[in-house]
Amino acid sequence: MALMAFSMALAALSIDIILPAFDEMRADFGLGADSNRTASIVSVFFLGMAVAQLPFGLLADRFGRKATLTIGLSIFVVGAVGSATAGSFEAVLTFRFLWGIGAAAPRVVSLSVVRDIFQGDGMARVMSFIAGVFIVVPVVAPGLGALLLRVADWRFLFWLCAGCGVAVWLWMLRLPETLRPEYRMERLRIRPVLRAGRTVVTDRQAVGYTIGLTFVFGAFISYLGSSELVWETVYGRGDQFPIIFGGLAAVIGVAMVTNAVIVPRVGARRIIHGALLAYVATAGLGTLIAVLTGGAPNFWLFMVLLALPLFFHGLLIPNTNSVAMGRLGAVAGTASAIIGAASILGASLVAIVVNALFDGTVTPMITGFFGAAVGALVAIVVTERGKLFGAT
Repeated sequence: MALMAFSMALAALSIDIILPAFDEMRADFGLGADSNRTASIVSVFFLGMAVAQLPFGLLADRFGRKATLTIGLSIFVVGAVGSATAGSFEAVLTFRFLWGIGAAAPRVVSLSVVRDIFQGDGMARVMSFIAGVFIVVPVVAPGLGALLLRVADWRFLFWLCAGCGVAVWLWMLRLPETLRPEYRMERLRIRPVLRAGRTVVTDRQAVGYTIGLTFVFGAFISYLGSSELVWETVYGRGDQFPIIFGGLAAVIGVAMVTNAVIVPRVGARRIIHGALLAYVATAGLGTLIAVLTGGAPNFWLFMVLLALPLFFHGLLIPNTNSVAMGRLGAVAGTASAIIGAASILGASLVAIVVNALFDGTVTPMITGFFGAAVGALVAIVVTERGKLFGAT
C-alpha cells in the first residue's frame, strides 16, 4: 500500500516541489522577471503523462507490472536528470516532457497493482490511503522546495526527484508480480483498443463528462503553472508562496474528504451539477471583481475568490471522471486510459492558452477559471439534454 501510494505521489512531487524555483529559473535562463514561460514546465509534464498512459497500460497487461514500472521509472529518472543538467530552457522543456512520460507508468501500474490485489472494501481503503498521500504532497512539497532553495539551487530539486525515482525503483524490487498468468495479454493487439475507443466516443455520457473534466482540469493546471508568478508579481508575496499554495491545496483536500462523505447520500451526478453552477457563479464574481480592480483585488478577497473554485475542483475532478466511466464497465481498463489521456491532453492545451495570456494581473487566471466553468457546464447541460440534477 505504501509503495503504491508513493509511486503515484511521484508525479505530484515532480510538479509541486519545483514551483518555488520558477523565479530562480527565470533569472537563470534570462526569461524576464514577469515571464510566465515557466508555466510550460507544468504543462509539458502533463502532456507527457497524457500520451503515455495507454501505451503503459498495454505494456502492463502484456509484460507484467514490475517490468512496466521499471521501464517507466527509468524514463522518469532520465527525464529528471536531463532537466537538472539542461543548458537551455528549451532543453528543460524537452526533458520535462520525457519526465512526464515516465511519470505515467507509476500511476497506471499502481492502479493496476491495487486492482490485482484488493477488491471491494479492501480496495476502497487502499485508494483512500493513496488519496491521503496525494492530499499531503501538495501541502508540504512547495514548502520543502523553498526550504531547500535556501541552501541549493533549482537544479538540486530536479536531482532530488530523480533520487526519489531511484528509491521507489529499489523499493519496488520487493514487490511480487501481481498480474495473474491467466490475465496476461498474449500479444500486443491494437484491435481491442480500437473497439474500446469506439465504445467511448459513441457513449454520450462518456464524451460529455470527459469534455467537462477537460475544461475543469485545464483551469487547475493553469493555476499550478501561474500561481507562483501571481503571488510574486501582483502581491509581492513570493516568499510566502509555499504557505499560500499549501493552504489552498488543503482546501482541495477538504473538498475530497467532503466528497467521500456526501457521494453515497447525494450522488455524483447531483454533486457535479451543483458544484458547476456554484463554480460558474463564484468564478464569474471573481472575474468581475478582477476587472473592476484593474486585475489586482485585495489579497485576502482574492484568496477567498480563488479558494472557492479550487474547492469545487476537489468535487468535480473525481466525480466527472467517475460518471464518464459509469457505462463503460465492459471496457473499463482501456476506457480509463483513453479518458485519462484525452482529458489530460486537452487540459494541458487549455492551460497553455490561459498561461500565455498572463499580463501581470490576476485577470487571466480567474477569467480562465470562469471560461473553463462555463465550458464544462455547457458540455454537461448538452449531455444531459438540459435536465440537471438527475440521479446517478
